[in-house]
Amino acid sequence: MIFTETKLKGAFIIDLERREDDRGFFARAFCQNEFSAHGLKPVIAQANLAFNKQKGTLRGMHFQYPPHAETKLVRATRGAILDIIVDLRPESPTYLQHVEVELTADNHRALYVPERFAHGYQALEDATETSYQVGEFYAPGTEGGLSPFDPRLGLTWPLPVSVISPKDAAWPPLDQVGDEVKRRMRVSP
Repeated sequence: MIFTETKLKGAFIIDLERREDDRGFFARAFCQNEFSAHGLKPVIAQANLAFNKQKGTLRGMHFQYPPHAETKLVRATRGAILDIIVDLRPESPTYLQHVEVELTADNHRALYVPERFAHGYQALEDATETSYQVGEFYAPGTEGGLSPFDPRLGLTWPLPVSVISPKDAAWPPLDQVGDEVKRRMRVSP
């Protein structure tokens, strides 16, 4: 695997290191030892799939508060997405900054999302499927989210939004929950 750290410390783009022959290619998509060597949490508590019928479908911006903060390893297994993550670590020099990465079935690229980051994406093609391995079990009591349209986040979605869940459409902007997010995302040294 080829690990490229983004401008957000601990968030990595992971490309496959292909071994090609006449059959096609073989590549390792996950390895506990390699993840650990890059300072990443190599735990998979759940593996999730999401299918998006229509391009323009928007999911996000989701996260879980500590002590159930999640890591995610996200990949598009069919179609394509624009994946966006936002740093919600109050102590980070990149607090509230984001990165966006295009993940497609053709580029086989993955995005490693560290704990205490918001995550969301938009499907760029019809019938897009994503796979994510998550480092913590889903804990509804620690679930959080932010409006994917919050101007303070400065996120730009490439397509008009065709579908969004009522829950995702109702996530509040930072002006309403910023103090709570900051307080609950702090970790003791």
